[in-house]
Amino acid sequence: MRTTRSVPARPALIAVLALATAGSLLLAPGAAGADPLPVTREGSAVDDRAARAPVSAARRALAADSSASSSSAATTRGYPRRQTLSPDARNPGDKSLKLGLTPYHAIAPKLNALQRLGDRVSVEVTGRSAGGHRLYLVTVTAPESTRQARAQERMRDLIENAPAAAATSREIEREYKTPVFVNSNIHGNEWEGTDASLKVIERLATAKDIKTRDLLAHSRLYFNITANPDGRIAGTRANANGFDLNRDFVTASQPETRAMRQIEIGKQPAVLLDLHGYVNGTLIEPTTPPHGENYEYDLFLKNSYANALGMESAVNALGYTPAKDGVEAAQIPFRDQEEGWDDWPPIFTPQYAAFHGTVAAHTVEIPLAVNNEEYDELPVPELRRRSAVNTAVAGAAIRATLDHVREHRGTLITDQIEVFRRGATGAAQVPVSPRTVPGVPGIGPEDVYTTTFPRAYVIPPAGARTQRSGPAASRLVDHLLANGVRVTRATRPFRLGGRTHPGGSYVVDMHQPKRGMANVLLADGRDISGKVSVMYDISGWSLGSLWGATVERVPSGSLRGAPLRPVGEAAPVAHVPAHGNLRLRLTDPREIAALNSLLRQGVPVRRAADGSVIVPASARREARTAARAHDVPFTATRQTGTAPLGRLRVAAAVTPGELFALREMGFEVTPVSTAVLNAGFDWRTSGANVLFVSAGLDRAALTAPARRALDAFLDGHGLVGRGAAGAALNAAAGRLPVKPVEGNADANGVVRVRNSGAVTRDAPDRGFVYAPLWFTDPGPGVRVEQSYATGNPLVSGHWRPLGDGTGGPAAASGQASVVSGDRTVLFGTEPLFRDHPKGEFPQVARALFTVAHSASVKESG
Repeated sequence: MRTTRSVPARPALIAVLALATAGSLLLAPGAAGADPLPVTREGSAVDDRAARAPVSAARRALAADSSASSSSAATTRGYPRRQTLSPDARNPGDKSLKLGLTPYHAIAPKLNALQRLGDRVSVEVTGRSAGGHRLYLVTVTAPESTRQARAQERMRDLIENAPAAAATSREIEREYKTPVFVNSNIHGNEWEGTDASLKVIERLATAKDIKTRDLLAHSRLYFNITANPDGRIAGTRANANGFDLNRDFVTASQPETRAMRQIEIGKQPAVLLDLHGYVNGTLIEPTTPPHGENYEYDLFLKNSYANALGMESAVNALGYTPAKDGVEAAQIPFRDQEEGWDDWPPIFTPQYAAFHGTVAAHTVEIPLAVNNEEYDELPVPELRRRSAVNTAVAGAAIRATLDHVREHRGTLITDQIEVFRRGATGAAQVPVSPRTVPGVPGIGPEDVYTTTFPRAYVIPPAGARTQRSGPAASRLVDHLLANGVRVTRATRPFRLGGRTHPGGSYVVDMHQPKRGMANVLLADGRDISGKVSVMYDISGWSLGSLWGATVERVPSGSLRGAPLRPVGEAAPVAHVPAHGNLRLRLTDPREIAALNSLLRQGVPVRRAADGSVIVPASARREARTAARAHDVPFTATRQTGTAPLGRLRVAAAVTPGELFALREMGFEVTPVSTAVLNAGFDWRTSGANVLFVSAGLDRAALTAPARRALDAFLDGHGLVGRGAAGAALNAAAGRLPVKPVEGNADANGVVRVRNSGAVTRDAPDRGFVYAPLWFTDPGPGVRVEQSYATGNPLVSGHWRPLGDGTGGPAAASGQASVVSGDRTVLFGTEPLFRDHPKGEFPQVARALFTVAHSASVKESG
């Protein structure tokens, strides 16, 4: 048990932080406030600001994968791979300038200059950000011929795909170049990693010493110069879509995340640094418990801790002190804290990288805050002093890591091979202990997290033992493949685990190098509420539970002789029958997008009694186009439908993830907020048919005219609300007579639910919550659409009662989680959270159509 330093419970820590931050503005310029609280999340529990991301950013993110430039042809060329980058227009509003750092528009000229320094530096564009800015990857290595580059790729592939052979390969031992990935500026207003990387690259480009020559002869160093150029320019944590990219790796909804994912898959780094800010003293992972149970934590801890010690020594050797510079000594959470900074979820860059063979991975939080209120309130000389210190600290961490790689490259590659060998052979994980991870002090039972991998996962085709739609299975399979998971498909029925599975089923054989990646995406996860008192971010996630496809876990059995063929992409499910009217189910976001595309074209679509929609035979051509564009199936029907559906425009005061998900489903959205309404928003000319509120709209803060206009709109059009903000507006406007009950605001995870209404028809029996809410004391006309399951509804995640015993999962048991009535629907769950729980999206779409349709019926009547 580590007792050197402990993290207090969160309320006390927040109070301490508030005092420290406020005090830092009153101290002499040499002092700096610490920011030891690593909790930032999206949602009404913390951030009540409404999103206003532009439509163009969503379109770019929803377009083709940004990693298209990383083709196999490109990776077989030798090094250097020079290209001349066209300059960007000078932007005097770039927030980096105030700090004396490199503005985005200066990066391309700087990279051109670095390439001219010799034959060690290469630059490629890996894609574009949501805001349209180029993403630059710099490779630093000794020159390679095309033949040598191909040999490196062959050895890299051997390490992953034939690890037993790789373990005995003398060629790999002698000639393989250890891949290292330095990721900078993933949070846009944590700038200095970019500048430190540029300085390190410049030195490596020209250094003549034997250590540098040896390093570059035996390593490839990859620098993602700015992972978030949108945020760097704007001085925001998020990208142009409002997404925290360091929470997006499971879903990969953003082009920047997909570009980083492709680097990790294509380059297969053994070591990764993710440069952040700001924690004083410098925080260097590995982290506190709970530790991710799906990767080989013994190998990860061994290498990460050893490298962390070297970084700590290098940072402290810079000579900064609290008295002179306001800089505390570096800290390693695994050694110095009890809890509060975990590596449990795979949403962070280092934790995600572990599933691709990275055995030493670190978030490094540099010390002195220069963002947020400090950016606005501190004098420029103090900001620039802090930025210079931060750049030096980040540079020391990079240089120490490169020294570690040069000295220990054999061990790093050997352990990377072992990660893949265990996966390929189905070997058991090795629990950490002082015996299995010698040299790491303080290992205790609280650090042991392992799992039992199933023999396989089976994803049956649509219609086989399930009524769920084909698009969900197709999307899930493509996502697994994009994450480097091997997927096969059965050419005929087969037996596994004591039952027969239908032909066409997708099978994920868990005897594969990236079994951890497969399991972390598909498994239900674990309830860790009893393990620790506080978590850093989400504690539950599951594509298997939340993406709408049926996923069957097969604990044991043999796949020998099974009629399975590898697939490179999911089979398309688009289909339009040749005759009759057409039925489209609304159980998947792709089907909602197809519906909205038809409505935009003026196709007369009508509702059916079962919740689907009917498209007339006369619109078969438009249906074929929609089916191909969204990969959805239509079925033949004799039904003609009931009430017509009209094109919707949604006025939305919602979080960035919700705004993005609405646009992903094809809704036309007008972002609103308290400020927008107070500025004189004209509801009549807006074209809005319904209001969706979860963040950033407070009726009490509206001016009298804005309040009257809002109430008039609600009376005529209706409300869909989510979370505390939606429930508060419902109460203030006197709409649905229910009592909202707020659970523990820190609770989050996958929950069991019982669907009982039209809004949740055909929805999965799993939901997602963050700061869960439920509804009691329903008045006349209130319908319960969904309830939390009885008993403990939490499947995986972290949900404890509050100190007084309220707000826990037992209090939510059996209570209503979604209610409706009188042109109002209220959600206590998070059906659009960070664009992740795809299988829940249609609930929101149905709610919007239900409310808008009810309003139009009342108006016409």
